[in-house]
Amino acid sequence: MTLRTAAPACAHGIRFAFGTLTVLPVRVTRWDREAARAGMLCAPLAGLVVGLFAAALGGLLMLLGSGPLLAAVATAAVPAALTRGLHLDGLADTADGLGSGRPAQDALRIMKQSDIGPFGVITLLFVLLGQVAALAELYARGWATGVTAAALSAVTARLALTLASRKGVPAARPEGLGAVVAETVPASAGGVAAALVIACAAGAGALVGPYGALHCALAVASGLLAAQLLLRHCVRRFGGVTGDVFGALAETAGTVALVALVLG
Repeated sequence: MTLRTAAPACAHGIRFAFGTLTVLPVRVTRWDREAARAGMLCAPLAGLVVGLFAAALGGLLMLLGSGPLLAAVATAAVPAALTRGLHLDGLADTADGLGSGRPAQDALRIMKQSDIGPFGVITLLFVLLGQVAALAELYARGWATGVTAAALSAVTARLALTLASRKGVPAARPEGLGAVVAETVPASAGGVAAALVIACAAGAGALVGPYGALHCALAVASGLLAAQLLLRHCVRRFGGVTGDVFGALAETAGTVALVALVLG
């Protein structure tokens, strides 16, 4: 790819990432495999923007005298609002599919239904409670720690989508977002994206405290590991990935990254 063709491809990728992963007013101009590949490589960038919005609101509330709990609730609400609850909906649907114990096609049909079953409700409840609890504890350690965690969690969540789009991870259905982005990212490119994000996380962590660099790098790695374990289970259970599975992976990676930051 020459420089002349790389720039438009990057622009289409950014549009694809923001247009499919956020509600920001970005028009997706191309909906093909090449744009999907660039878009999923740009997914961590979309996560950074979402995370910065979340961090800005939480940090502002702390600076205005809010307690850590209110700041944590606001921080957790921003990504949900900026995605119209897309990832949370995917998490709930995936939980219903996995919890049903049905064969793959029946489980996929359950996931496509518009209602949320008991497994989905329970999973949403505990994941959101976990996010708020972790963020509250991190904000209690200082507003800088809280806002760094908010941004880091959002980037980790979207990086998990980049890795889930790599070659060798098939789509479970022939239609939907999962089919569009499945197997579009070369494994080497996904590895480079992960290395860059971990390096940037370590750099940001170094500004927070003496062991911040290692702590933040391990938090990202922990989130990605949890998402990969869930991905393996979903591929084995459903035969591949779907848009719902992508949502579940994002929420899992982001939540585990927050918990890892608390435990350090």
